[in-house]
Amino acid sequence: MQTDWVPLLDGALRDRALEAVLAIADALRAEGISSDPRSAADADAASLADGDAGLAIFFAYLAQAGLTDRGFEPAERLLDDAQAALATLPMTPSLYQGFTGVAWATEHLTRCVFQSDDDDANEAIDEALQDYLTQSPWIDDFDLVSGLVGIGVYALERLPRPSAKALFELVIDRLSDGAERTADGITWHTSPELLSPSQRGRCPGGHYNLGVAHGVPGVIALLGHACAVGVARPAAETLLADAVGWLLAQRLPAGLGARFAPAIAPGLEPSPSRSAWCYGDPGIAATLLVAARGAGRPDWEREAVALARQAADRPPAQTRVCDAGLCHGAAGLGHIFNRITQFTRDDRLAAAARHWFTRALDMRQPASGIAGFAALRSGEDGTESWVAERGILTGAAGVGLALLAAVTSFEPAWDRMLLVSALETRPGSGHVSRP
Repeated sequence: MQTDWVPLLDGALRDRALEAVLAIADALRAEGISSDPRSAADADAASLADGDAGLAIFFAYLAQAGLTDRGFEPAERLLDDAQAALATLPMTPSLYQGFTGVAWATEHLTRCVFQSDDDDANEAIDEALQDYLTQSPWIDDFDLVSGLVGIGVYALERLPRPSAKALFELVIDRLSDGAERTADGITWHTSPELLSPSQRGRCPGGHYNLGVAHGVPGVIALLGHACAVGVARPAAETLLADAVGWLLAQRLPAGLGARFAPAIAPGLEPSPSRSAWCYGDPGIAATLLVAARGAGRPDWEREAVALARQAADRPPAQTRVCDAGLCHGAAGLGHIFNRITQFTRDDRLAAAARHWFTRALDMRQPASGIAGFAALRSGEDGTESWVAERGILTGAAGVGLALLAAVTSFEPAWDRMLLVSALETRPGSGHVSRP
């Protein structure tokens, strides 16, 4: 279901947010967005999460809102740089860090923002991913950031092309192959080989991840989209119902501050997660709502809204929000609550969104980071440092996109990469209708 997007912020708060967006754009331009040498030598600098492909998204939406006198030229130049890196550098199939993400940005901007019918630039990507997905049993990541779910997000963006349909069906096949059936329902296990060293130390046998970025909620949202677009729907419906049942069975007792842990594993004491998109109740609520809309399940929608309201009421001191970024920061929480508000028109969630946008703006420090927004980075050894990050996921461009969505009437379809947008289907066609 497509929303009629309503700007959330007004008055002085809107003015603050808009000024911050423009300052971020100016700061990114000052860095030399069109001549960054890293794009030619570093795959990360071309990526959707951290690099030029993501920056192209930011500048394209800035131009769509009429907030730059340079039109789409900066976005097109950044996208060209990312595509050049894709053609010359070795990249993984990751949506967030690899060639799939650059291809997603190309598809999204070409068709949804630039409104272009140019020749298809991603045919070879479809072929490469189809070949990659023929491996069975699947031993690589299943998640959104690096694995099967991320490839599914790319395939969704490509529909109704026949190659995208075939690719999406392969994603569902591989998810079905890897599904683990338990007494609570269906889930997906992350093997220890795919964990970071610190995670492997806590979970030597692997774990069941409860975060949107790396775990089961991302699968649930993707399966909901499969139901919405009518691709591999019978298989997706069966997996989805049992996966939602499994997820809801993992809820922590009420009164602990959050209803979900980051992950569960034998011997691991479940503890309340932070509040964020990547991990925690807000992201889970958004993806469960997407699945509910896709599958036509009002009971799941009630669960999602109830979870979002509980997350909105969580005392800020318990959320472990330290910076403003999209992934796990204040602007990200503001956007998640804004996105759910646009679906539900829930005043309580709208108030939560405004609260977190205000906190994000209050975190801005002159001469720090990019346009005053710095990201708190945690190392594997537990040390933390404040850094200037430009990208969508944890950097200034993501803060700018979230704030821009709060002050304009353009639906932020870019957040399909986060799996928090519901899709509209054309009656009788099963095809995705784009904003």
